Amino acid sequence: MSEDLQSSVRSAVAEYSDPVLDKGLEAVGVIENVQAGNGAASVAVKLSFPAARYAVSLKSELEACIAALPGVETATVDVSWDVPVAPVQGGVQPLPGVKNVMAVASGKGGVGKSTTAVNLALALAAEGARVGILDADIYGPSQPRMLGLSGRRPTSPDGKKLDPLVGYGIQCMSIGFLVDEDEAVVWRGPMATGALVQLLGETLWDDLDYLIVDMPPGTGDIQLTMAQRVPVSGAVIVTTPQDIALQDAIKGLRMFQKVEIPVLGLVENMSIHICSNCGHQDAIFGEGGAARMSETYGLPVLGRLPLDSRIREEADSGRPTMASDPESPIAGAYLDVARRAAAALGELAGGGSQPFPSIVIEDD
Repeated sequence: MSEDLQSSVRSAVAEYSDPVLDKGLEAVGVIENVQAGNGAASVAVKLSFPAARYAVSLKSELEACIAALPGVETATVDVSWDVPVAPVQGGVQPLPGVKNVMAVASGKGGVGKSTTAVNLALALAAEGARVGILDADIYGPSQPRMLGLSGRRPTSPDGKKLDPLVGYGIQCMSIGFLVDEDEAVVWRGPMATGALVQLLGETLWDDLDYLIVDMPPGTGDIQLTMAQRVPVSGAVIVTTPQDIALQDAIKGLRMFQKVEIPVLGLVENMSIHICSNCGHQDAIFGEGGAARMSETYGLPVLGRLPLDSRIREEADSGRPTMASDPESPIAGAYLDVARRAAAALGELAGGGSQPFPSIVIEDD
């Protein structure tokens, strides 16, 4: 009976396909311990991405899966998580106070990159991570407004370094805190790049699991210099389904490939338009663009986000969707993107490489 129980529990746990990881739990190596015997089974799972919310549903599903096995009277699953440090491109020093830097980029403007970046940061924080965001768009900073921090100025404890401002629990730094919101930043590329690197390195980031870098659009000198000088663990590329946006997204992908920064996946923004009056859905920018790019370049699609007026209204008012309506379906889509991106980064860090653990069998 014990051997049968051992085999059943092991198979059930090993073959369970996690919807975030999109793999069996044995394949990603997140199972720390399995015990079975006397009609009881217990499993310990340790994820490599923040899962304060997600752990609840995963625990419930795994316990139901194990409890349904013949001979199991009680099933207990413990789900924990820890954010590992992923490697960065060679020759670039890590940032003090930051475990992982995740760039959010697009090949062109107007695809909703900044809105995606701030909601991604808030989603990671909602899952229990310590998160910061660097607004790297020197010429068009938007994070101060989106995080409700417009008009604020950072302080310095020593006259040399800056404390980040905090909005909704997110540490934030932006050139927008140092110039008036309506003032144009008229700088050449090297000046803008130098200011950005200075902002990044002279901000007192406080024990971050993730620093989200809201990259400026395009693939020019500023973007390339940033990718070469900032210790980026992985990048997320935001695009819309239309062909022109996809062409520019491919340029962004190739830029990261040139500097040996892994691309964690694609986010298809404005995938479906949802009518605010009747709820009708219409693919006004086309369909399947991210899927085609995914198939061609072997990149996962982290999620598809709708074109919904509420997303724009909430970001413009300084209360992004993840802050203003965290239980909404749209917030759920952002949470899925955040979990998949963080899980991909966790795998790069070596999370999930250990073999299946030994199983302890207690005699009946």
